[in-house]
Amino acid sequence: MTASTRTVPPATRPASPRPATGATPADCHPSQADHLQRARNAQARILLEDYVELIDGIAGPDGLAGPSAMARQLGVSHASAIKCIARLVRAGLATSLPYKGVALTEAGRAMAERVRRRHRLVVSLLRAVGVPEADAEADAEGIEHHVSDTTLLAFERFLVRRPLAK
Repeated sequence: MTASTRTVPPATRPASPRPATGATPADCHPSQADHLQRARNAQARILLEDYVELIDGIAGPDGLAGPSAMARQLGVSHASAIKCIARLVRAGLATSLPYKGVALTEAGRAMAERVRRRHRLVVSLLRAVGVPEADAEADAEGIEHHVSDTTLLAFERFLVRRPLAK
């Protein structure tokens, strides 16, 4: 047999530990799929937290916030605000009164207070380590959603022992 007539088996390569482009989470390694699912859940939770915090902050004396005002504040379309309001209602965090606005339920108000408290605590920690006020406020807006309760307790213990930086 000459070299030109010999058949060479196709090259085999070990399976890649990473999924091919377009793979679904089910195709991923279980821990990777878990991480992806947790990331998606976190993004959904962050959106709801931002909305309840905003509603609580802009609601009038009647407890209602208008979807148009919410959309303007968040820089999203009116349709996006309406879609998220529907999610808040399904989650039991808000009630929607047609042509009047959105009001938080007790669970929604509790979530808004929890997010505000986390925000204040993160800002306080950032200020204590010397971050300027404007930067601390901006940075805390993202950090407040991702920091664990364990870490928040550590922040509190640290702040009790160390006064706020000027």
